[in-house]
Amino acid sequence: MASVLPFIPVQPPRSTDWQPIWRELSGERLRNTVYGIPQPAFDLPIRTRKALGITIHSLMDPDAVERVLLSNKANYLRPRLAQRLLSSLVGNGLLSAEGDDWRTQRRIVAPTFAPGAVAGMARTMTQCAVDNIASWPAGPAQIDMAAEATHTTMAIIANSLFAGDPRLTNPQASDYISQLLVVAGQARLMAVLGLQDWDPSPGMRRARRARNWLRQALTEMVRERGPDGGGDDFFGGLIRSLGEHFPPEQAITLAVDNAITFYLAGHETTANALAWSIYCLAAQPGLQEEARVEAIAAMSYPASERIDHLELLKQIFEETMRLYPPAPRFAREALAPDELSGRAVAKGELVAIWPWVIHRHRALWDDPDRFDHTRFAPEKRAKLHRFQYIPFGGGPRVCVGARFATMEALLILAQWLCERRFTLPQGFVPDPVGSVTLRPRGGMPLMTEPV
Repeated sequence: MASVLPFIPVQPPRSTDWQPIWRELSGERLRNTVYGIPQPAFDLPIRTRKALGITIHSLMDPDAVERVLLSNKANYLRPRLAQRLLSSLVGNGLLSAEGDDWRTQRRIVAPTFAPGAVAGMARTMTQCAVDNIASWPAGPAQIDMAAEATHTTMAIIANSLFAGDPRLTNPQASDYISQLLVVAGQARLMAVLGLQDWDPSPGMRRARRARNWLRQALTEMVRERGPDGGGDDFFGGLIRSLGEHFPPEQAITLAVDNAITFYLAGHETTANALAWSIYCLAAQPGLQEEARVEAIAAMSYPASERIDHLELLKQIFEETMRLYPPAPRFAREALAPDELSGRAVAKGELVAIWPWVIHRHRALWDDPDRFDHTRFAPEKRAKLHRFQYIPFGGGPRVCVGARFATMEALLILAQWLCERRFTLPQGFVPDPVGSVTLRPRGGMPLMTEPV
């Protein structure tokens, strides 16, 4: 039997050494946070440097990450700069809120993403995947699977959380979300100076238009529903619960802020993870066939039970998120002095946590750039440091929708595999671009044919 060569998925070029900080505020490094990361970053536990007078500690040590996100979490909040930029784009919802506001909003939304509630959404997830596949060409064709993933996850969010409101499923809404996310992940000088609303750049002008459109559409939806929420879906419950905790106008504003947050985060990150997963499967025909056999067998179970029978596909999905984490970086600001990886951290200094680097760190993973789904076989996964693999973050602020996203992705992937085979077009190499999320620049065009 011929040996199968290891699959090394694509990644952007790395620099041989650390570059001047000004390079990160212009060119490809501004547009793409995972471009040109220096090779030494993948060996060190921590790296400290100054940027525009701010000290930044980049953490690659899981013990230090655990301290920041869990054991000393009260000392580390979202940086004021990130808070300023995020709140100007998405308001003060769960993604950007801090302190008591965050805790109140988290308690309100948590029941929606409890195991039983998520299982109850499985049929909707599956039906949206089936409906989307029905629009594909009947025969062999090249299909942009990033676009199809986005269409499907948008439909799932709209139907699961917002009662299928058509304002959230049109192409214009998807374009506006892309414009917001691109800008939110860039370290723009005007944002550093607190002048993002005066930033005249084309990107910020597009982001402001996108923000205004989304806020107007979602405010209309909130007011149409009224104080009682207008229904028993997620959105209705959110409106009612916020109305019980906040004055009327603030409750409306927070309902809109959270709707934007869940609408953005709820489909964008999963869509990207799906695109990268199907790329990894298209590049490995043998593994794709194994996953297809498993997916076909799982179809005999109800949708809510199906993911319990998709163990191989789950390992593939988790390994994909190791190599292509949905959020490639995030940061915290120290409120008081601390020590991380033997390095003193002063009040006001920033801590940058890079899942992209941690997930590919040479001290943490064997042959880290190679795709190997068996890293997530149950016996191996149990041996991982719990902050060595953080595709959904960690600690109290771990993504509240992680279970929803995982079920959604596995059900969609299983449906895709039951219907089509996927291969890479001749000469095609995807291009990972990091901002707030990690997406394939230009989409993920793959060759497909019916099974």
